[in-house]
Amino acid sequence: MEKIRLRHISIVIVALKLLLISVVIIKYLPEATAEDLTFDQTFFWFLLAGFLAQIVDGALGMAYGVTSNSVLLSFGLSPKLASAAVHTAEVFTTGVSGLSHIKFGNFNKALFLKLIIPGVLSAVVGAYLLGSVVNGDFIKPYVNVYLLFLGGIILYKAFRKKEEKEKANLKNAPIYALFGGFLDAIGGGGWGPIVTSNLISQRNSPGEVIGTVNTAEFFVTYFSAGVLIYFTGIQSWEIILGLIVGGTLAAPFGAYVAKKLPTKIMMVAVGILIILTSLFTLSKIFLK
Repeated sequence: MEKIRLRHISIVIVALKLLLISVVIIKYLPEATAEDLTFDQTFFWFLLAGFLAQIVDGALGMAYGVTSNSVLLSFGLSPKLASAAVHTAEVFTTGVSGLSHIKFGNFNKALFLKLIIPGVLSAVVGAYLLGSVVNGDFIKPYVNVYLLFLGGIILYKAFRKKEEKEKANLKNAPIYALFGGFLDAIGGGGWGPIVTSNLISQRNSPGEVIGTVNTAEFFVTYFSAGVLIYFTGIQSWEIILGLIVGGTLAAPFGAYVAKKLPTKIMMVAVGILIILTSLFTLSKIFLK
């Protein structure tokens, strides 16, 4: 029964990706200009950026959205367009990443079911607000201060004595998904840092958490992208395709690394990554 359910999840991921590709080809590709479809070195830079970001995201369960969104904002895109571009690319990268994690056994069915509904619902609300009502930048400092603190907790738990270790805990997973989905949609990234880091900080298996959160992220991203594309259309084609190609190529490697790395090393890496990305984001906010 478990294998059948995992196969069903995989089939749904593939079907939704094919549906999005069909919509893009039929509705949005004819609207693209010749300039939109002229690829230069920008495409290859974003291919490299997407590849490296997805390696980290697939292995540690975070950083693709945050990293890609920061790069797009530095290129002058508005938060709305940057978030739409990142989520469109993530539909493809998280789909391949999710399928890869399922294949390598980095998956917890109970956790997936706890994440999927609150994550999708809150992401749709966040994407709608970003698309039509508010700018998500005002909440970024508070979120990053929280993540900075959380990164320290993960590092502490990675190094403390084994006899102090508490039992794994999934009961708060829907709450993390609720906040993670909303912040990811409205801020262009945040699902991994919020959901993955909180679950790992509660001593859940990093490999299973990362794989399951990545798989659930496909569905969260899919519906966020749908809402944002409705408001913005598809722009910056070579940037989006660069992120898609690079991230898709890297996704299986990230899932393989997540399967092989020891728990302590993964917790240390996640903690350091959260602290560094939070400090980087805060420095950009306060040094404007």
